[in-house]
Amino acid sequence: MRLKFLIPLSVFALLLVLLGVGLKLDPREVPSPFIGKPAPPFALPTVHAAAQTLSSGEFQGQVSLLNVWASWCVSCRQEHPLLLQLSKTGLVPIYGLNYKDERPAALAWLDRFGDPYRASAFDADGKTGIDWGVYGVPETFVIDRKGIIRYKFTGPLTEEALEKKLLPLVRTLQEEAS
Repeated sequence: MRLKFLIPLSVFALLLVLLGVGLKLDPREVPSPFIGKPAPPFALPTVHAAAQTLSSGEFQGQVSLLNVWASWCVSCRQEHPLLLQLSKTGLVPIYGLNYKDERPAALAWLDRFGDPYRASAFDADGKTGIDWGVYGVPETFVIDRKGIIRYKFTGPLTEEALEKKLLPLVRTLQEEAS
């Protein structure tokens, strides 16, 4: 008779433990199978000029950020002032990957809010984003001098994430090759 009560109670207790562990996890820390691997190759037209291309080769020889964004993305607007600030410091080049957007909308968005990107690739169909393992926008990747992805931040960047995670990693990567 006691066993009938102990089994559901044990299952309930186990579920509570799993829920507690899950609530302590940071949803921005989505594991990526690309960490430590070469950035997936791409060559896409830029947002500003369809005749010009941006390729993954741009990341070679410098520590870079790749920020995946879209004009229809509300969270991208939230992080955008931070990207503009970072861009002005010149600490690290920021490249964009405009994801599943329309060129006129992307251009209007950059004109309205400012352009923090050294260049921004236009990924209209989202295939390159999929190759990079993009779950949604915004996402930001840290890429080392050899073109290896070292970190992926999912969601809108915050000052805390920038100061505690991205910038220390960028500085460390920059010092490694010096």
